[in-house]
Amino acid sequence: MAKATKGSEDPALPYRVLARKYRPVDFTTLVGQEAMVRTLRNAIATGRIAHAFMLTGVRGVGKTTTARIIARALNCVGADGKGGPTVDPCGVCENCKAITEDRHVDVIEMDAASRTGIDDVRELIEGVRYRPVSARYKVYIIDEVHMLSEKAFNALLKTLEEPPPHVKFLFATTEIRKVPVTVLSRCQRFDLKRVPQETLIEHFGKIAQAEKVEISPEALTLLARAADGSVRDGLSMLDQAIAHGGGVVDAAQVRDMLGLADRSRVLELFDKVMRGDAPTVVASLGEMHDAGADPVVVLQDLLELTHWVTRLKVAPDAAAASADSERAQGLAMAGKLSMASLTRAWSLLLKGLQETLAAPSPLRAAEMALIRLCYVADLPSPSDALKALQNGAAAGNGAGAPAPRGGGGGGAAARLAMQPASAVAAQPAQAMPAPRNFTEVVALFETRREARLVNSLMHHVHEVRCEPGIIEFRPEPKAPPDLASRLGEMLTLWTGRRWIASVSNAEGKPTLVQQKAANADSLRNSAESNVIVQAIMKTFPGAKIDAVRRKGEQSSLVAGLGEAAGEEPPPAEEYPADDDIPESEF
Repeated sequence: MAKATKGSEDPALPYRVLARKYRPVDFTTLVGQEAMVRTLRNAIATGRIAHAFMLTGVRGVGKTTTARIIARALNCVGADGKGGPTVDPCGVCENCKAITEDRHVDVIEMDAASRTGIDDVRELIEGVRYRPVSARYKVYIIDEVHMLSEKAFNALLKTLEEPPPHVKFLFATTEIRKVPVTVLSRCQRFDLKRVPQETLIEHFGKIAQAEKVEISPEALTLLARAADGSVRDGLSMLDQAIAHGGGVVDAAQVRDMLGLADRSRVLELFDKVMRGDAPTVVASLGEMHDAGADPVVVLQDLLELTHWVTRLKVAPDAAAASADSERAQGLAMAGKLSMASLTRAWSLLLKGLQETLAAPSPLRAAEMALIRLCYVADLPSPSDALKALQNGAAAGNGAGAPAPRGGGGGGAAARLAMQPASAVAAQPAQAMPAPRNFTEVVALFETRREARLVNSLMHHVHEVRCEPGIIEFRPEPKAPPDLASRLGEMLTLWTGRRWIASVSNAEGKPTLVQQKAANADSLRNSAESNVIVQAIMKTFPGAKIDAVRRKGEQSSLVAGLGEAAGEEPPPAEEYPADDDIPESEF
């Protein structure tokens, strides 16, 4: 039987998919992992070969393929049968051929996803004791090793740390964080990176040429972008594209196969969204959906485009690898759009993508996300809006105010700028807080939601002196060591005046919690002596006083501390005498 060439298949043999047909068999054909290959080459050349390797990376980057190449490199004996471990397996000796064909008795592959238990690992450990039958090393390749159970990992530890000299372990995983640290510490780790898009385009082009398939450069770019760094995923899609196109593959066929939107139409849609033209955006999205584009993919493309335009704004050289027309359009957008608009678009598109993935109708969810973006994409930043108000910019005078655009956010920006400066002047500026005593200082920290500091000030601080601009206190051991500096910085920032906080050795007052407890006891005693309260307690046997508050007192961590902190008591009418308390108050 004639041997099939690389570009054709023998009709008598079953078809092999491209991912298997073009699987690398040595380090020279491994794609996109130059750093790892260099390290392994040096290790094998110098004889510094680890007893266990951990190969990690996303799916389809060559973890299991690398493990098999290492097994061949360790067991190759050369064409004359006298060679040793080599970085370039000969491919003709019996060991090389048997490992390539997955039939070597001393190279054992185990799928941890289907054999996760301790019994499977015990069986493996039992075989470790015996020397290889015909190879130099007995090699155990365990794929998806993170799927092993905890007991299985524990059973493997001792053997993994001190294996016999004739045994090598090769582990592959996509979830490195699920592998116990005790296992990782016993292995030499290699992180296989995602294959760059340019490398994938070149690789897929060579395979298409070997398969005698006509494929356009744009179609190769689409496949490489969809592969997302995975060689196997890209070859699977290339296989599908060849079948879809009948031997001729162009960009339109790939878009149709993958449910992608035309790149030029996505650019147009992004431009319309950022101009706030909501009616045209909805119509364009509907046309793209009718043409077969997935709304989720459209939003993903818009996200990718937003990132690309943002990169162009930060580093214009990033457009060097793009097509001329696309580069010109992207640079024009980057120059026209502000960084605030782009970052806001990224956030809204990301939120819209999450909603679209969870919505029962992806198209409607995508429409709502884009409409929302239309109406806020060109809103001014808070600083720009404040400047427009302060300068008294008006849309009617034709200077300084943005013109409303379509149905988008420009109208909102214009309405904001049209407010006269007198409207700003009519709104009094909010006065900055000015605490006068320690109780008000703690209350200020409570309103600013500084819960940890409030807790420390209430429980672990004894006030020595407190007046506007100065705080002296004696901290307890549980108080934060940097409490004084933090108090000074925050009060200075919040009040607009300089505050000095210092630590003192003086005894000081009781803590606020102690003061509040003493104040509460005094209030309870006063309430219990009230004749009306006594009458109520007598009328309802078993009733208890749960809490006592003064009339009008707020429920707060620092409420009720006024008198205890040395403040002036409130007017007498707020604290009526026992005889003046109406029955409705109870």
